[in-house]
Amino acid sequence: MTDGDVFAGIDLGGTKILVLVTNAHGNVLGDARVATQASGGVEAVIGRMVQATREAAAEAKVDLAAIRAIGISAPGPIDTAEGVITDPPNLPGWHNVHLVRMLRERFARPVVLENDANCQGVAEHQFGAGRGYRHMIFLTISTGIGGGIIIDNELYTGASGAAGELGHVAVATEGPVCGAGHVGCLEAFASGTAIARQAQDLIDAGRLPRTARIAEHNPPLDAEDVYRASQEGEAEAGAIIERAGRYLGIGLASMMNAFNPQAIVLGGGMMNMGEAVMGPAIEVARQRAFGQAFADAQVLEGTLGERAGALGAIAVAKHRVETGVL
Repeated sequence: MTDGDVFAGIDLGGTKILVLVTNAHGNVLGDARVATQASGGVEAVIGRMVQATREAAAEAKVDLAAIRAIGISAPGPIDTAEGVITDPPNLPGWHNVHLVRMLRERFARPVVLENDANCQGVAEHQFGAGRGYRHMIFLTISTGIGGGIIIDNELYTGASGAAGELGHVAVATEGPVCGAGHVGCLEAFASGTAIARQAQDLIDAGRLPRTARIAEHNPPLDAEDVYRASQEGEAEAGAIIERAGRYLGIGLASMMNAFNPQAIVLGGGMMNMGEAVMGPAIEVARQRAFGQAFADAQVLEGTLGERAGALGAIAVAKHRVETGVL
């Protein structure tokens, strides 16, 4: 490994593909973004991934053949060992897609695949808010809730790569189902989707008139609409946000008690709600976590934003090269 080594990271999302080309220290040399257009099918999306990678490499003034390895951050569920995306809900038609093999054929470079939330967690640990903490939990709270676990400076992936699904930690014995169809998950109570669903139920019941008016001008209804209405004085909208925060606090306490991390780093669009979510979350976490575990854990906001997935994919690929896996 030399300072001159170059890596590429591809963040494959349901709406966009972001590619970064960096040096061995994670400094960005080039980037490119294209729309995913998932409805066009697997081959078309892979073609756009290749196109964006070529554009990022060109901006970095790097030949593709000089790229040491390529990391891919992708939504789960995935089989990291086989390099297969199995059945992601936001990529329709992607069923058991051998993405690593297909991109190896196109790039003639080593390729590694990792879950997007794991990649974001690795990025925050190495380059962002979690730098310097040996034991760290990452949560991304947006449409859904994903997570990544760092233990002794290493990404923990479990027996078969399925660890880190922290959005599916149970916080209730009954209630709405999460995106995976489970009952009582943190995601079903504290995600952006959960907030929007609760608001829609109240709108259907003739309540939340301010939220309804905001959503009419910017459909479909989402959590940001509910937050805006709460900031404009709609008390019931504020109660929905607070409830989500309190369930988040239950989840945080469970993670503090189970892992005793030095830091819990939070990312995703829900962080834009600031104290409205985090105030009740920290209050409940303080009540429910053991005092020592709560005191040990710094709760921090992520700093890398939309680049976290691609940067984390690069970090995973670099680690695989260094350890001889690639």
